[in-house]
Amino acid sequence: MSYQLTLEPLGATIEVEEGQTLLDAALRQGIYIPHACGHGLCGTCKVQVTDGEVDHGAANPFALMEMERDDGKTLACCATLQSDATIEADFDDDPDAKVIPVRDFTATVARIEQLTPTIKALHLRLDRPIHYQAGQYVQVQIPGVDGGRAFSIANAPGADGQSSEIELNVRQVPGGAGTTWLHESLREGDRLQLTGPYGRFFVRRSAAMPMVFMAGGSGLSSPRAMILELLASGCTQPITLVYGQRSAQELYYDAEFRALAECHPHFTYVPALSDAAGSDGWNGARGFVHEAAKAHFGGSFAGHKAYLCGPPPMIEACIGALMQGRLFERDIYTEKFLSAADAQQARSPLFKTI
Repeated sequence: MSYQLTLEPLGATIEVEEGQTLLDAALRQGIYIPHACGHGLCGTCKVQVTDGEVDHGAANPFALMEMERDDGKTLACCATLQSDATIEADFDDDPDAKVIPVRDFTATVARIEQLTPTIKALHLRLDRPIHYQAGQYVQVQIPGVDGGRAFSIANAPGADGQSSEIELNVRQVPGGAGTTWLHESLREGDRLQLTGPYGRFFVRRSAAMPMVFMAGGSGLSSPRAMILELLASGCTQPITLVYGQRSAQELYYDAEFRALAECHPHFTYVPALSDAAGSDGWNGARGFVHEAAKAHFGGSFAGHKAYLCGPPPMIEACIGALMQGRLFERDIYTEKFLSAADAQQARSPLFKTI
């Protein structure tokens, strides 16, 4: 059984299967509804139901309050249809966004590489090529973990925008069932089910502005894919990567970025270590990512596009530094997917994620 969903102001009508969320149905048609957590916790995907009946599903009462439900609002990430319906939503009109429907894939683990003591690279061979924009992510289904887990694609697509193999960098989170299984149980030759691509974290090429990428932890995945694609496609705009870890032992892909900086004069690589005890003999930048960026740029980021990816505290600190350094919110982009835990953390009152 299925229902018809009309999306305004687009005027588009799509088919929604029984039990399928509004968000999933839209994404599978290449229609992007702004969203973040995917768990009914953050309220980013809130839409107005103007006609028809919906089941609100597992929407958190703080993300979708009772008075909002009475007013016809719902969260697209967990709402399902009970009849044909019409919704109104804010649909982005971004000139750099490609219309790519979400698809399901079967992946075979071709290789597992230990990048750091806590981060592994999973090299996955897909049953068919995936079309994606560098910076986007996939949702991986993990045994015993409801809803799967999201991981950014760490390699750039080919010149045709597709790839038959993708790399995912997975940091083992203490107590995290999903990452623990991937680290301790997954073997080469095993198969995984994944869905994608998702997200609006990609390079705004049409702006033709210098770019600064700020990454920490395993948040290097998206910036790496974006930078590799920019350099491979002949981009001549200045590109700076400020990449932070606690110690040199955790600074994965350091040699790769140093080599890229040697080959491409317009690409600057600024690695930074925050743990003085674990950085003996280090002659590079010290401190957190936002501190290293401020020092490198002299405190002013005006005239740049900034792309941030990393743990929420790092993102908050970088946003503050960028805005203090004369960069407007419209020029700051962050990774969009959040875990259920992250979605409940306070976000900067000065910044609306784009």
